Amino acid sequence: MFEFAWPWMIVLLPVPLVLRLFRARRDNAEVHTGLRHPGLEQLGNAFAAARGKPPMRWLGLLLKLLVWAGLVGAMMRPQWLEPHSEVITHGYDLMLAVDCSRSMEALDFSVEGRPVSRMAVVKGVLGRFIEQRHGDRLGLLVFGDSAFMQSPLTTDTRAVRELLDLAVPRMAGDATAIGDAIALGVKKLKDRPPQARVLILVTDGENTSGLLPPMEAVQLAEHYGVRIYAIGVGSHGEAGDGKVPMLQNGQIELVRMDIDEGLLKVLAERTGGAYFRATDTRALEEITARIDALEKTESETRTQMLPSPLYRWPLAVAMCGLLLIGLITPAGARP
Repeated sequence: MFEFAWPWMIVLLPVPLVLRLFRARRDNAEVHTGLRHPGLEQLGNAFAAARGKPPMRWLGLLLKLLVWAGLVGAMMRPQWLEPHSEVITHGYDLMLAVDCSRSMEALDFSVEGRPVSRMAVVKGVLGRFIEQRHGDRLGLLVFGDSAFMQSPLTTDTRAVRELLDLAVPRMAGDATAIGDAIALGVKKLKDRPPQARVLILVTDGENTSGLLPPMEAVQLAEHYGVRIYAIGVGSHGEAGDGKVPMLQNGQIELVRMDIDEGLLKVLAERTGGAYFRATDTRALEEITARIDALEKTESETRTQMLPSPLYRWPLAVAMCGLLLIGLITPAGARP
């Protein structure tokens, strides 16, 4: 779409005509006194010859008008507007806190009849969850004896997914520092826009390590408005006694591993989040689907017109007109 940014500059277009009329009136009002040259008529004819023939004078006048019109056209700032659609997404800031303690090696999940570790299932399910988070900013931290940041908040979900795939049990130690994980997550989320701060805490045990107790960490989350969605990963054991198979010393043994569900429920309730217990692969899939539904993003589309300046064209016309005036005007003639 074509338009002028300063269309009001067109008022300058008749300025040469106004000046010419004013000059003509001034010349007519002048009273000439003194001696007259005896050859005034011959001088007039000589100057007329120097200025050029009448057709050339009209051509010079038209070129002058063309130059002025080109300059005024350039001052009006002609431009071509191109529509540009911008999708503005109001997403969430999601920090994934994944337990990488020794207990994540437990083989109490199965895929197609084969036993798999808790970590393998968590990486697969959370990986698909990450791929669905269009427009959100995702971060990743892992925790064991302490909490460690793997990825800051970013819209590069592919990078976050790759870092999650590289996570392995015991990479952060054998113990479980839930309080430190919450505190680190809150630290990275506290400066983000309110009502968009979400911490997804994935763990399979109890708080057994760390510098900050979980109940103190949750106070930080409450203060900064960070919602915690806690996921307890692990089955209740084949006999319901909490004993799960685990590879130790080259053989599979039953080891008792308890999840502090009471603590995880309190963390979620006090921050306005929710607690989920994932006892098998299907349950974990359903949990992530529910979280995905709870944390939907909103988007809007705005169309803006981007201007491309066209002032060079009328300016080029004015320059060409000046060049032609210089070519047709005889040397010594009045411009």
